[in-house]
Parts: sequence; structure tokens; C-alpha cells
Amino acid sequence: MIKKFSNNELLIKFLKKGNEKAYTYLVDKYYHHLCVYANSLIRDKYQAEDIVQNVLLNIWKKREELKEDFNIKYYLLIAVRNEFIDQYRKKQSRVALEKEYYDALDLVIESKDYDKMQILLKNVNNEIKKLPPKCEEIFLMSKQENLTNIEIAEYLNISIKTVEGQITKAFRILRNKLDIKIETILFLSFWIK
Repeated sequence: MIKKFSNNELLIKFLKKGNEKAYTYLVDKYYHHLCVYANSLIRDKYQAEDIVQNVLLNIWKKREELKEDFNIKYYLLIAVRNEFIDQYRKKQSRVALEKEYYDALDLVIESKDYDKMQILLKNVNNEIKKLPPKCEEIFLMSKQENLTNIEIAEYLNISIKTVEGQITKAFRILRNKLDIKIETILFLSFWIK
């Protein structure tokens, strides 16, 4: 059976059919090499393993979408690189959010006029409530409930592009209505009640 899986097209064919032995063969054959490659990108053994596990899990989940003429090794390497890029972007996003959080805290700490800050926050929340209903719902799901665009799209049964468009629209409306550094104030409005 193992010899059968050494043929790229047959391996993909069996994977598409949900053959667990084919998947085991794939993992056994490529896991170590993919971890070495991922580690060369991220320079962290454990994160490299997470990346490879995510890739292999996604291969299994999306196995029916595989094309039999794919070079599986090349496909896996590209998938590892893409997963690394996704995780890097998320990490950068998290770092930016943390910086914004600390900047916002500094703003509150430095603000000598607490009442003025409360009025400003109240204005932000009032403007959010004036957004078009769908725009407000999506914006709050994203910023208050901290859902990803994919989660929102799945929950509301709409496209990710629609979610992104509504969030962009909300920011544009709020920037026009409020003459302040909106990102910091929006961030604060969900933490200070």
C-alpha cells in the first residue's frame, strides 16, 4: 500500500476519497521536512510545529479540493509559507493593538479632565448607535465581541468582503462625525464603561 502512495497522483486521489492511510503516509513522509522549513522561517521549533500541524489539518479538511495534477510537496511548502505569513501578520496586528491599548491608557492617565473624557466616550458610543443597522451590527461584532471577519461572515451568512466593507464604512462614518483620533477612542469606548 505504501508504494501505491509514493505516486503523487494516486496519493492525492486517495486523499480526496478520505483514505486515512494515505493521510498517514503524507504526514509521515513530509512532517519532519516541513517542520525544518517552517523553523527556517520562524526560528521557533514549537511555532514551526504549530504551522505544519495547521497546514496538514487544513489539507485533510480541504482534501476534496485538491487537484490530482498538484505536486504535493510543492503545494505543502507553499502552504507552510502562507501559514507562516498569516501568523506573522496576526502577530504584527496583536503588537499594534497592544501599542494602541497602551497609548489609549496613557491618554486616560494623562487626561486631567475625566469628565471631558467621559463625554468624548459617550459621543463615540452615540455615533456608533447611529450607524446603519447592518453596519453597526458588524462593527460591534468585530470591535466589541472581537470576532474575526471570517467568523462574522459565517455567522451572518455573508461574504468576507461584505464584512470588510461594512467595517471600513463604519470607520469612515465615525471619522467624519468625530474629529478625534478615532482608533484610540474606539478602543477605549469598549474598555471603559
